[in-house]
Amino acid sequence: MSTPITESDLDAWRGRLDNLRAAIGQAVVGQHDVVEQLLVALLAGGHALLEGVPGLGKTLLVRTLGDALALDFRRVQFTPDLMPSDLLGTELLEEDHGTGHRAFRFQPGPVFTNLLLADELNRTPPKTQAALLEAMAEHTVSYAGTTHRLPAPFFVLATQNPIEQAGTYPLPEAQLDRFLLQIVLGYPDEAEERDILLRTTGSAKAAVPQVMSGDDVLALQALVREVHVGDELLAWIARLVRASRPGADAPQAVRDYVRWGAGPRAGQSLVLAAKARALLRGRLAATREDVVALAAPVMRHRLLLSFAAEAEQRSTDDIVTALLDSVPFPGTR
Repeated sequence: MSTPITESDLDAWRGRLDNLRAAIGQAVVGQHDVVEQLLVALLAGGHALLEGVPGLGKTLLVRTLGDALALDFRRVQFTPDLMPSDLLGTELLEEDHGTGHRAFRFQPGPVFTNLLLADELNRTPPKTQAALLEAMAEHTVSYAGTTHRLPAPFFVLATQNPIEQAGTYPLPEAQLDRFLLQIVLGYPDEAEERDILLRTTGSAKAAVPQVMSGDDVLALQALVREVHVGDELLAWIARLVRASRPGADAPQAVRDYVRWGAGPRAGQSLVLAAKARALLRGRLAATREDVVALAAPVMRHRLLLSFAAEAEQRSTDDIVTALLDSVPFPGTR
């Protein structure tokens, strides 16, 4: 940034982020950790994969975020017959009736938006899943030899149902690695579920105020890059990621249950996510607490477990917990 940020600037941004949380809370009940992780992905400039059973409000959460941010929002229902052109766009043949001249014109698809909800992404075949790869990584779409730039900011939120596997196509590791975070939605507690029933069965409809613009999001994404990460914290993150790969020096849980560990993009994601969480909490320096809080969302979709893990009902979150226990932070042991 051209000038260093002041405490008053930081307080102002934190106040606006608090307003954003409050705006989302107008329509979404509970799910505080989920909302924080969603905002972490947004501020870090990454994409998020939301996993949860039907009825937990995944679509509502994304739509509410779009309303609160005053961003262009598109929802695409991924189905087995969805084609790449249905997502990216296609070329139309147009004729000038005056001259008779014909020319192709590119008609952008729904991916040309700020906030894309890819609903039930694992229900579409691999060729359509792969159509998102360039958009997610490069923020561009290449069609008929021409590269088209996507709007900024560009944020993909994909959902998938973890329990219904009939007629689904599991996402390949290359695509999973494009997601900064995998966010798991759990069931609400009793008080929250009672509040959900009250809000959704009456005539009143929640009004979500617009509290930020796209330019504000871009400014925050730039500010995240300025958040400090100390040398010890950076070295610890690198050791955590490297320890997830099976080998003679890997922790016992990794040697027993992991086939493939996380790649370098996991470390990049963990650094950026920790920076974004620090900024959300009004700090300009990431801490060990930020890394611990986001280690599972960053790494759970980047670990490929073995058959032994499935047989013994070990999850990727179990492996991340073992990693945090096995790789001490400098000076703690």
